[in-house]
Amino acid sequence: MQQRILDTADRLFYGQGIRAIGVDTIAAEIGISKRTLYNYFPSKDALIVAYLSRRFVPPKPSDRPPLEQILGLFEWLERWFASDAFRGCAFVNAVAELGEPTHDAAKIAVAFKEQRRLWLRDLLARTGAADPDGLATQIAILVEGAIVAALVRGDPRMAHAAKAAACVLLTAGGVAGVTSSRPAAKKRSKPATAVPLRAD
Repeated sequence: MQQRILDTADRLFYGQGIRAIGVDTIAAEIGISKRTLYNYFPSKDALIVAYLSRRFVPPKPSDRPPLEQILGLFEWLERWFASDAFRGCAFVNAVAELGEPTHDAAKIAVAFKEQRRLWLRDLLARTGAADPDGLATQIAILVEGAIVAALVRGDPRMAHAAKAAACVLLTAGGVAGVTSSRPAAKKRSKPATAVPLRAD
């Protein structure tokens, strides 16, 4: 039952927005009472934290060359942007909707973003970059910008543009063998719908 609740919360929170979806809706979708839901998650805040925690997945170890992994991140983003399920970053959406910097969800979001930046930093250190830490921050910002631009414009090619910008940064940062030759994906026929920011 806990898994069913999390599966349903994930689908509704990400697809329609945390503020737009109350525990009543989640319980009704599953076919249980609010009391049953609260037996597993004592509050909506607890369910939000569990929802984001489940999405906090560390990068899988890979034997691919570091540069290939870094540029591959942008290729993965492009595929994600082109999917019908894309609704932006769940962590950013949660922080924006809740508007509470001290909420546990905000702490999880910061930890998730820092995890990705550190993953980039570790890969960059293996490429011989002059300043792996600073370069990791710059590339992480490109990733965040690509996600926002793709959501607003409904255009997965934002990932390709961000990748091209990353290649410029990588080359300037002393990383050898950087190329960005793969053509961008076609623009989607209709833009993605932003997660609504409504009160419960």
